[in-house]
Amino acid sequence: METIAALRARAEREIAAASDPEALEAVRRTYLGRRGQLADCFRRLPALPEAERRAAGEALNAARAALEAVLAARAAALGREALARRLEAERLDVTLPGRRPRLGRPHILRAALEEARDIFVRMGFDVVEGPEVESEAFNFERLNIPADHPARDEQDSFYLTDRLLLRTQCTAVDARVMPQRRPPMRIVTLGRCYRRDPVDATHMPVFHQIDGFMVDEGVTFADLKGVLVAFCRELFGPQARVRFQPSYFPFTEPSAEVAVAYGDGWLELGGCGMFHPRVLEMAGIDPERYTALAFGGFADRTVLVRFGIPDLRLFWENDLRLLGQF
Repeated sequence: METIAALRARAEREIAAASDPEALEAVRRTYLGRRGQLADCFRRLPALPEAERRAAGEALNAARAALEAVLAARAAALGREALARRLEAERLDVTLPGRRPRLGRPHILRAALEEARDIFVRMGFDVVEGPEVESEAFNFERLNIPADHPARDEQDSFYLTDRLLLRTQCTAVDARVMPQRRPPMRIVTLGRCYRRDPVDATHMPVFHQIDGFMVDEGVTFADLKGVLVAFCRELFGPQARVRFQPSYFPFTEPSAEVAVAYGDGWLELGGCGMFHPRVLEMAGIDPERYTALAFGGFADRTVLVRFGIPDLRLFWENDLRLLGQF
């Protein structure tokens, strides 16, 4: 009985002295484990005289129950101490001024596309979309650029198969839409285009384009100039200076390049012209009755002009010091 009392007292002291859950578990194994000291005492019970065996068994059971209760209480106390330390370490100083979360906003290029779209919508244009993976038929052939046409060399493309490529211009959407509708129609489309252009201040292999056309009886180049000048002055302000310079595109005749005053010179925004009669014929539109104006470009470079940004590459570097200004 003295041995049991001494063992219990020693175990209680070690439990109280355990400073962390690992030390407490070591004490539990020492006294209450399958090979612990209490288990050893239970194994020795049969060797005692019968008169002492009952009292010793009761004392051992009482010691085990008491030690289990003390262990549970100490484990709970250690848990509370650990929680208090963690709460102290993670405590927030509510007297500090709050930090406002940074709000997201549309990328400057996306915002420019949406603003351009809204301008054309106010002019009566319908907005349509088309696939970025395009067939040669719509990207080239329906636009009067057959397989052997030298103009294909100017649009070094990203081919996926022999007949599928990433579209080089949103004018491919025009070739898709015209056969599905009847004149009169005003259509504008906005989206990404892809060309294997060398990267520099005004060229990227991925760029955004605004492309549109108008088909009706009596549409002239004067209407084309009026639409594009109105667009540029709406976007850049009434003081914007717009220049039309003769150019060549296989799907328009006559054709022109549109430029706007930029710094000490001019920056080309895109191309325009009157759809070639052959393009209208392939779309099932009578070129003897209808004429059509068309334009394309006018997206990424409009941002350069409007905000005085010198280099297109800045839009793709994701520098928040730049993007956060817009």
